[in-house]
Amino acid sequence: MLVLRLLNVVAPAYFLCISLVTFVLQIFLFIPSMFRDPSTTPLFSPALLHGALFLFLSANALGNYVLVIQSSPEDLGKGLNLGKGAEVVADWLDGSRSPGSALPSTHFCRLCARVTQRHDHHCFFTGNCIGSRNMRNFIMFCLYTSLACLDSLVAGMAYISAALSMSFANPLAFLTLLPHSISQFFSGALLSSEMFVILMLYLWLGIGLACAGFCCHQMLLILRGQTRYQVRKGMVVRARPWRENLQEVFGKRWLLGLLIPVLNVGSDYRRQKEK
Repeated sequence: MLVLRLLNVVAPAYFLCISLVTFVLQIFLFIPSMFRDPSTTPLFSPALLHGALFLFLSANALGNYVLVIQSSPEDLGKGLNLGKGAEVVADWLDGSRSPGSALPSTHFCRLCARVTQRHDHHCFFTGNCIGSRNMRNFIMFCLYTSLACLDSLVAGMAYISAALSMSFANPLAFLTLLPHSISQFFSGALLSSEMFVILMLYLWLGIGLACAGFCCHQMLLILRGQTRYQVRKGMVVRARPWRENLQEVFGKRWLLGLLIPVLNVGSDYRRQKEK
């Protein structure tokens, strides 16, 4: 449990550090290198469009990241109008009630001391549990993080291609880039900044693929009306049309939440909270 609590603190700090490094590299290294002559650059140049795209992806990823962690047991008990549920939450927190006596479709996490409706899993990178309240924001966070990493990967490869005068037309060039760069770095033929960018390329690739795969897996569970916690525990879920399952998570006005980071717009949680 001590290791998990430590990981719950280190993982968010690690994510924020990677985000800061990515932002600095994009704004101060990749994007400026795209401008050959800033005085003659047209308004809708590829460099400006790339910068606007990166800022849009980063703002959505960071905004949904913040919204994911904005959840507390007290707010959950009051917002869902659970009646005696707020007392149960208090009993859980002070230890007078065992976690096994859970409310229907809720789960108490000892790691973050939160009660989550339709609990899916505990995310160490957000330090928070994922449930009905923040599921849509979590999926949007994974989606935009994956896209931001892909954007940074492409920009980084363009920078390395220009700096080292190499081509990535051959797919094997990227696979052999790291071992070849390590040998050049220790022989003094490669700068530290260029070596750092090359390492970040593989990190962006790994994070982007992981977030994309996790997002696709999560969408598959949502279409089935299931959560990872229910699958792991072998719980039986009432069969419903996939459109209803999507609407429960994303709401009717899903397009607004796709473009800007907002709370669950039009979802069942918001309607229950307004009652």
